[in-house]
Amino acid sequence: MKIYLGADHAGYELKNIISEHLVHAGYDVEDEGAKTLDPADDYAQYAYAVTTKVLGEEDDPRGILICGSGQGMAIAANRVGGIRASVIWSVDGAKLTREHNDSNVLALPSRMVDTDTALAIVDAWLAEPFSGDERHERRLQQIDDLYA
Repeated sequence: MKIYLGADHAGYELKNIISEHLVHAGYDVEDEGAKTLDPADDYAQYAYAVTTKVLGEEDDPRGILICGSGQGMAIAANRVGGIRASVIWSVDGAKLTREHNDSNVLALPSRMVDTDTALAIVDAWLAEPFSGDERHERRLQQIDDLYA
């Protein structure tokens, strides 16, 4: 599975840790930035870079975005049609957003979760399949119909 990563200055260090973790786990990882720690950078450009890559790939690619609260990244990511980004703070939340919402982008709040929790969230999110239940399919279709 291909995983695209993006982070602003607040998520830069956690992004690098997650990248190393995923590479060691055997994932194909592409870092969309930030490539250096710059306290003046902004999250929107990284959210856009990751989401357009996720949409342009086959075989269920995923994106992971990291900023201080996760909210800015999720807001920017969800502006791109076809993206289902979720801000997640727990392993249970990671499982549910995959099982129920088929999320394809994970937004992590670097200032709200510690490294071990972030890695556990990433692992759970990547491992959990979409349920495919009719009610979840219907709800996702409603989103596409209303906001396309």
